[in-house]
Formats: sequence, C-alpha cells, structure tokens
Amino acid sequence: MTDSPSAIDDQPDSYAGAPDDSEDSDTAGRTYVTAFSRGLRIIRCFSAAQPSLTIAEVAKAAGLNRATARRLLLTLEADGYASQSHGKYSLTPRVLDLGYSYLSSLPLDALLYPSLFAVADRFRESCSAGMLDGHDVVWVARAQTRHPRVMTLVNRVGSRRPAYLTALGMVLLAGLPDDRLDEYLRTAEFHKQTDKTITSPAQLLAEILGVRANGWYLADEPVEYGVRAVAVPVPTPEGNTLAISIASHVPAEVMKTSFLPALKETAAEIQHLLLLRN
Repeated sequence: MTDSPSAIDDQPDSYAGAPDDSEDSDTAGRTYVTAFSRGLRIIRCFSAAQPSLTIAEVAKAAGLNRATARRLLLTLEADGYASQSHGKYSLTPRVLDLGYSYLSSLPLDALLYPSLFAVADRFRESCSAGMLDGHDVVWVARAQTRHPRVMTLVNRVGSRRPAYLTALGMVLLAGLPDDRLDEYLRTAEFHKQTDKTITSPAQLLAEILGVRANGWYLADEPVEYGVRAVAVPVPTPEGNTLAISIASHVPAEVMKTSFLPALKETAAEIQHLLLLRN
C-alpha cells in the first residue's frame, strides 16, 4: 500500500493496529474539542528535520490512524496551511500566521525577555533593552542572571538615565536623524560623574560619530569606576528605536571580544522577532 491519498480512501478509521480515534474523547470534558487538538498534533509533527511527511508517517507521529490523519491533512491543505507533492505533505508559510498572532499580542518586555535572559545567563550579568524618551534612555526590558556577579548599578524596567551616560543611550543617539541629534546636542545638560564622563556637546558628537562608524558603543566607567557597558542597536520597522546592552566589571577588552559578538547575535534575533510581531 502506498501513502498517496487515493491509496487509503477506502481504509476504515479503526483498522487493525491503529488507535481507535473515530469518536471525540470526553476525558477532558465536554468543552474539549478532540478534532481541533488532533489538527494541532498534525502541525507539530513537522520540523526542520522532517519538513515533508507521508500520511503514514504523520499518522504514526501523531498517534492517529491513517484515515484520520489524511482527513486532517486535507483540511489543512484546503485552508492553505499544508501542501502535498508526490505523496508527501509539507507545511506552508501560512502556518506562521498562528505564531504572528501570539507575537503581536505580547508586551515588549515579555517578547524581549527570553533573548535577554539567554545572554545574561551566559555571562552571569544582567542584560537590558532601552529606548529614547526625550533626553533620557528608558529601560523597557531587563533580564537578571541566575548567577549574579557583584553589580552595584541596578536599572529596573521603567528606570531612566540621561542618554549620554549610558551605552544604550549612546547607541540610540547615534541612530537619530541629524536634525534631532543637533537638537539634543543644543539642549542636553551634562553632569560629571567620573573623570570619564562626557561633559560637552563636542565630545559627545565625536563619540556618536564613532558609534555610527562602528555600529556599537562601549561606555567605559562614565557613571561609576569599574563599571562598563557595551550596547548595540536593534533595527526595527520604525528605525533604530531600540538598543540592548550588558553591564559588567570585566575589562573593556573582554567586553569587546566576548560580550559584543553575543549581543550582536541577540540583536539580530530580536530584530527577527520584531519583524514577525509587526
């Protein structure tokens, strides 16, 4: 027997050796729709390792008989969620719509948290995301590592700091159009925190031009001696309105060689999530 649809048209639902799934189960109560659950099981059978499956393979993976699997696959095909070629079924890009609905409903901090936490846990530091609001950068998401090192600066979601004092802010300032950046330079007030704090518009502009050339920024002890942060922009559908960073006591060279590549990868991951969400 082959796995093409026509070969199993006459196969009864409960053939020998197959699960008897011809009736909805009441085990989860009357509100449980078994047919819908089976359809989701069918979708979950496909993966990067198994992008195309025969009806028999789907039936085995989903724990269904062939006739039920076939009907569900034909339904998915009719609704545009699956396609069939040479006896094998594959999911179509339309399945992504199901994920888009979830992503579009997530608050920004919830969307970003898993990606930020992966970096935080890897380096045993905290990883944050921020956006510009006037002259300040506002923390919109933050992930705390399970294994915290000694870290004296704590910025919670909703915290704000002058943009020129933070790696996040410097990256975001570099993404501003020239007219908005000029306005910021004219109106910003500078307050010295350490000997490494930026204290003039000319100094700030020079640093920002460097950020535009490099695509990242390392804030080396601008607020507290021994504390550094590195940040990268996250391109979004609206432009560079988001940035992510990691702060630490480690030497600047370690931040450049270890933290920065991981941040860039995470920024690309978040960019993809935001595009899907949008």
